[in-house]
Amino acid sequence: MTKRHASHGEGPSQRQLRVAEEVRHALAALFERRDFRDPDLANIHVTVTEVRASPDLKHMTAFVSGLGKDLPEAQFRALKRAAPFLRGQVAKSVRLKYAPDLHFQPDTALDYAMQIDRALRQPEVARDLGPREEGPREEDERS
Repeated sequence: MTKRHASHGEGPSQRQLRVAEEVRHALAALFERRDFRDPDLANIHVTVTEVRASPDLKHMTAFVSGLGKDLPEAQFRALKRAAPFLRGQVAKSVRLKYAPDLHFQPDTALDYAMQIDRALRQPEVARDLGPREEGPREEDERS
């Protein structure tokens, strides 16, 4: 029986999704406890919105944002510095053959959604999206 490998067009496997979600929960629990020695991370409020796993599960990209706002640059740099510590903590709570390397990216999905919302509320766009005034139907014209 041959193994099927995910091609570029396919999404992540069920295993990737499951493991990524476990890592997301582990990271969220770590950020909730806030037991960091780094002063830039001492009072950090981080939301881990998504974690994406590489096919071999050795690399995880965590998308993070501040509570209701973007993380300040100093906190984001501190988060990247703390990645090896966080990797060890995740390895203790999620049983995997290899502890995944953690990469952090800012989550811009909320900003993008707000940008689309602003665009949809513009008068010229709202006019096109509103209910249409329909003229007489073909059936009515024949009567």
